[in-house]
Amino acid sequence: MPAVPTAAPEPLDPSRAAGVDERTPAHHDLPVHEPTATELAQAAARAADDLLAPTTGAADDLLLPPTGAADDLPAPPAPVRLGDVVPAPERVAPVPGADFVLPPDAAIRVSPDDAARAVAGQLATLLRPATGYPLPVADATRPEPAGGITLTLAASDDLGAEGYRLDVTSDGVRIEAATPAGLFHGAQTLRQLLPAAIESPVPVAERWAVPGGSITDRPRFPYRGAMLDVARHFFGVADVLRVIDHLARYKINHLHLHLTDDQGWRIAVDSWPRLTEVGGASEVGGGPGGHYSRDDYRRIVAYAAERYVTVVPEIDLPGHTNAALTAYGELAPDGIAPPPYTGTDVGFSYVDPTNERTYEFVADVLGEIAALTPGPWLHIGGDEAFKVRPDAYAAFVERTQRIVAGTGKTVVGWHQIAPVAHAEGRVLQWWGTKGEDPVTADAVQRGARLVLSPGNHAYLDMKYAPDTPIGHDWAGLIDVRRAYDWDPGTHLAGVPADAVLGVEAPLWTESVTSRAEVEFMLFPRLPAIAELGWSPRATHDWAGFRDRLAGHGPRWTAAGTAFHRSPEIPWPAERPTQAGPRTAIPTQTERRTRAGLHTAIPAQAGPEEAPAPAPSA
Repeated sequence: MPAVPTAAPEPLDPSRAAGVDERTPAHHDLPVHEPTATELAQAAARAADDLLAPTTGAADDLLLPPTGAADDLPAPPAPVRLGDVVPAPERVAPVPGADFVLPPDAAIRVSPDDAARAVAGQLATLLRPATGYPLPVADATRPEPAGGITLTLAASDDLGAEGYRLDVTSDGVRIEAATPAGLFHGAQTLRQLLPAAIESPVPVAERWAVPGGSITDRPRFPYRGAMLDVARHFFGVADVLRVIDHLARYKINHLHLHLTDDQGWRIAVDSWPRLTEVGGASEVGGGPGGHYSRDDYRRIVAYAAERYVTVVPEIDLPGHTNAALTAYGELAPDGIAPPPYTGTDVGFSYVDPTNERTYEFVADVLGEIAALTPGPWLHIGGDEAFKVRPDAYAAFVERTQRIVAGTGKTVVGWHQIAPVAHAEGRVLQWWGTKGEDPVTADAVQRGARLVLSPGNHAYLDMKYAPDTPIGHDWAGLIDVRRAYDWDPGTHLAGVPADAVLGVEAPLWTESVTSRAEVEFMLFPRLPAIAELGWSPRATHDWAGFRDRLAGHGPRWTAAGTAFHRSPEIPWPAERPTQAGPRTAIPTQTERRTRAGLHTAIPAQAGPEEAPAPAPSA
């Protein structure tokens, strides 16, 4: 089995049960603290150290840097070309001989706007660790001095809300956009145009050259998302912030957090405290679980917003609710609290749709989550409620949609809610595996919009290959090309392109237990989904994408990001770096016999399998 990079197993730490990792305070009454530039640089260095931690296993399974004389080391990667960007830009116009080399005394100049200045500050924070340059941020002036980077806000009908124009000459780099979001996306493109070593958390001796020319760019779809399931296995605040950084790098602008499921309830609700006190204390495999305090969640939302990522919280209803029922048995159809569930079956649990107390619960929970969430969306789940009668299910979803509307949010649900009466602005998240779905197409005719997450293309918990040590294969194997080779605008029969709001790549975590395993399943497939959401269809080209993606391997290595070295991608030879991952993900057998937090999933007499709906209350 091929070795794949990962961090060592995380030790059992009491702070996980409080909803965070060892570096994040567990107290629920702490004020929200946004990290400074120095703290972010220190966090990047700590992340690299984490990935260098040793693990157990055969030496043959380790990915170690090459040894030998310096002359035996691979050559540095080829210089970056202007078009070597993921997602592919709309228009690229290289100008040979116009490369810009960032000098040590460079400054970042920006329009006098608070949000634009924040983007400039973030860009400086990204570039300082590897370059070692101070990169002060200053107000833009006319004329601008040569030798720096300028971010400018300017009205433009062509660029839209997220587009940008990037110009590189031998005198400097200029990014222009109509909005701060556009400047932010342009800054991510500039990041990719610098040498791969720019991702290093420590200074690197490098010629920081940017290829000359111009790029004009804007997204194809307004919704470009990824989902992290924190219910099956809990991930602390620092892990979620790292995922947000990954999304922002590839211009993904929505993070869907699957906050509740049978195995755990992960978000504090003041009016129903046992949801986290009891329902949050479990996860797949019998670990301690954990949850986010209200301040934890505020921190995640604020960090995402600063990177132009909107958090989409999901409270899965009426099924997938065993953790809630464990905390409040009064919501169960029989009024009895079930034991905590740490297996991986689905479809057995549901809140009682005939009990008025259920709707008090739904209104309280959704009201509190909506108040904490500045984004427009509230995801109500709605999938795999196999044991709820169709009429009771429809009545529950209709009433829940009205509750969501009362919070001022727009309802999002898995496509199983499609037959239910339409709610204004409703968004269906489609995760089917076939190219036609008449029920969903009919819902679109009634006004629904779609976010496409086809299980056989976009589900990032699917294995890459039969020997991938983690993941599933119920929707088939998803290698990089399968993740890339489909068109959201034409994928579902009977659904016009203008009804497609965008795409999302879900990562379910039944088998994913650590930060590095999250990254291993994200990369290199997440950039493929990002390109489908951002780039115009005319740029779609597997051979070109494969070659562009190859240059990101050294970037991930420099950043200490775990990834799958897919044989489909012509990865360049890499020199060893101080931050690169050097260990291997344990095999499934090793993971199940390893002492510590995550052990074999115990056999349970709990729920019976439920492949089809069954009558109930």
